[in-house]
Amino acid sequence: MASLLEQLRGMTTVVSDTGDINSIQQYKPQDSTTNPSLIAAAAEKPEYQSIVDSVLQQAKKDAGDKATDKDVAALAFKNLAVAFGLKILEIVPGRVSTEVDARLSYDTEKSIATAREIIAQYEKAGVSRERVLIKLASTWEGIKAAEILEKEGIHCNMTLLFGLHQAIACAEAKVTLISPFVGRILDWYKKDTGKDYTGAEDPGVQSVTTIYNYYKHFGYKTVVMGASFRNIGEIIELAGCDLLTIAPKLLGELEAAQGTLERKLDASKAKDLKIEKIPMDKATFDKMHAADRMATDKLKEGIDGFSKALEGLEELLAKHVSEMKQPVNA
Repeated sequence: MASLLEQLRGMTTVVSDTGDINSIQQYKPQDSTTNPSLIAAAAEKPEYQSIVDSVLQQAKKDAGDKATDKDVAALAFKNLAVAFGLKILEIVPGRVSTEVDARLSYDTEKSIATAREIIAQYEKAGVSRERVLIKLASTWEGIKAAEILEKEGIHCNMTLLFGLHQAIACAEAKVTLISPFVGRILDWYKKDTGKDYTGAEDPGVQSVTTIYNYYKHFGYKTVVMGASFRNIGEIIELAGCDLLTIAPKLLGELEAAQGTLERKLDASKAKDLKIEKIPMDKATFDKMHAADRMATDKLKEGIDGFSKALEGLEELLAKHVSEMKQPVNA
C-alpha cells in the first residue's frame, strides 16, 4: 500500500517547509518555503557555512575597503535568503518562497521596494520571477503591497495569516497564494482554553477549511497552502487542500505511515455550500481583526518573532565578518 505521503501527493501539492537543503534533497517536494527563523537556523549549521562565507565574501567585495563590519553584514543579510533560495531551486522543480524583512510589515512602500530587490537578485542569477514567491506578512499594508507587486508579475505568498478577514483581503487583492498557519492557531486555542484538540475539531484545521471553502465557493484564483503543522493529524484533515507546506519531521512520519487517505477538501463540493460573501475594505478588515483575539495576538507574535530571528541573523553575520581574516581577491 502507498504511504500517506504518496497518497497526499496525489491530491495536494506538497511543499517543504525548511531552510535545510539536505532535507529538501531527501523528500524532493514540488516547491519549498522558508522563513527568517528557518534561514537563521540553517545559517548556523556547519554544512551550510560555505553558503554563508560566499555571501559574506561577495558582500565585503561589493561594500568596498572603507566599509565597516556592520556595513558588510547588512549587505550580506540582504542577500543570504536569496543565496539559500538559489540552492533550493537547484533541487525543487517548482518555486521557492523568500520573505521580505518582517520589520517592514506595516510599511507598504518599503515592502514593495524590498520585494523588487529580491526579484532583481534572482533574475540577475538567471532565475525567472515565475519561480519565486515573495512572502509578506498579512497585515493590511502587506496585502496592499502584494496587490501592487502582483500587477508587476511578482507573485506573492501571504504569510502570518490567521483569520478569514486576512484571507478575503488577500483574495480580493488577487495575490497568488496564502499560507494560513494551522499549528499556531491550535497553539493559541490550547493556551486560551486549556483544552486539547484533535482531528476535525482542531481550530487551525477548521480555519483553513473555512478559508478553502470560501475561496472555491466564490471562484477566487488565490490558492491556499496550509502551513505550520503540529502533527500529521492536521495534515490528514486537510488532504485535498491546494498545497500544504510541511516540515521534514512530519514528511518523514507521513512517509512511514500506512493506511487509506481520504480527501477532506474538495473544490466541487465547496461550490454547493451556503456561504455569505463579506465585502472587504480597510474599515471592515480592522474591525474583524480587532474582534479576533487569536488573529490579533498571533499576527503580532509572528512579526515580533520573525523580527527577532532577523536581528539574531544580523548579529551572526556581523560576528562572521569580524572573524574573516583573509582579504577578498579582486
